[in-house]
Amino acid sequence: KRYIVKRLLEMIPTTFGVLVLTFVLFHVVGGSPAEVVLGKNASSEALAAFDARHGYDRPLLAGRWSRIRALGDVPRETLARRPESGLLRLPLTYSLPAGLYRVNAGRVLIGLRESATGAADEALVDGPAPLTFAVREGWTAVTLDIEGPSAPRVRLEKGNRGLLDSQFVHYLTSLAHGDFGLSIEHRLPVAQVLREGVGPSLALTIPILAGGTLVGVMLALLCAAWRGSVTDRAVLILSTVLMSVNYVVWVLAGQFLLAFKARLFPLWGFESAAYLVLPVLIGIVSGLGRDVRFYRAAILDEVFKPYVRTAQAKGVSGARIMVRHVLRNSLIPIVTYVSLSVPFLFTGSLMLESFFGIPGLGSVSLNAIHSSDMAVVRAVVILGALLYQLVNVATDVCYAWLDPRVRLR
Repeated sequence: KRYIVKRLLEMIPTTFGVLVLTFVLFHVVGGSPAEVVLGKNASSEALAAFDARHGYDRPLLAGRWSRIRALGDVPRETLARRPESGLLRLPLTYSLPAGLYRVNAGRVLIGLRESATGAADEALVDGPAPLTFAVREGWTAVTLDIEGPSAPRVRLEKGNRGLLDSQFVHYLTSLAHGDFGLSIEHRLPVAQVLREGVGPSLALTIPILAGGTLVGVMLALLCAAWRGSVTDRAVLILSTVLMSVNYVVWVLAGQFLLAFKARLFPLWGFESAAYLVLPVLIGIVSGLGRDVRFYRAAILDEVFKPYVRTAQAKGVSGARIMVRHVLRNSLIPIVTYVSLSVPFLFTGSLMLESFFGIPGLGSVSLNAIHSSDMAVVRAVVILGALLYQLVNVATDVCYAWLDPRVRLR
């Protein structure tokens, strides 16, 4: 129990590192979700409203100020000077709603409009640059005229509620409450999208893992028992051929020959168990060559151990030696090998789900990447990271259960 608690506590910094890394990478590489969803021809006001609705108008990790789309960085020499005031007019792309703002200038003339009545007003603010000003509730700032800034570019920023009022802190807070965010594509909570995809993924991947492991171990035992024979060489040659064929070829050949031509299986959909038979068979066959060669090597490492010769000297049958003694002592590398595939039981088989129209987490992840649905992509990555760590802990516990010589400390 102490070992399990220790390993679970070690997961906390690892998971936090994964959260930070994935959060930053998705924002740097993925670009602006607002522009992806609404299109690059959308107005700045629509993009700003999208950012505010989904929390993208906050700083990424931390900060008191964040950039807004109303202005961006504007070169000082491009600003037009107002003859009546001698100030430079900022080209706002939309009216500023109520809130706290900052501009790198020492004087600001704000043109205000009341939202309810449309009444106009002006406010002049002086002070050291950068200058902070506020727009009251019920009013919007429609124009901003500034005194020439000393910096080569004009920056307009919006104030946040605090230093930690950021996208990352908000995301961590939501995760602590079990909220993965809102899916932009599905207009549903991400947790609901994942729940709906887990069932089809497990229905596909569990039979592939169980069937592939069972058939692979049986063939590996057969090869190890008859090592060097024609059967052993034939299985090895067949395994090499299976490994040499690309995964996509298996999928396309299975769909064309078995589903389209022979009409033995449904080609597309997820309406009953019959729709899973062909993708499960393809999943098992495509990975069988790799599995057999690994299991055969693990079993052969035990065949030449002294305890096998002792059992043979005692007259124990070959089948009993292979199954009761050799296989049992080969289970540690086999369990390690199988454990690497367990997280994919939940995250799904992207290729099979995409080709056969199975609405699992694999196809959900692919659609989320294409539509830049970052909330879903982040949730799948975090789910995979957590599963890998939990499976590693469970695998270590299995080692101690399979081999009494293993001690967990």
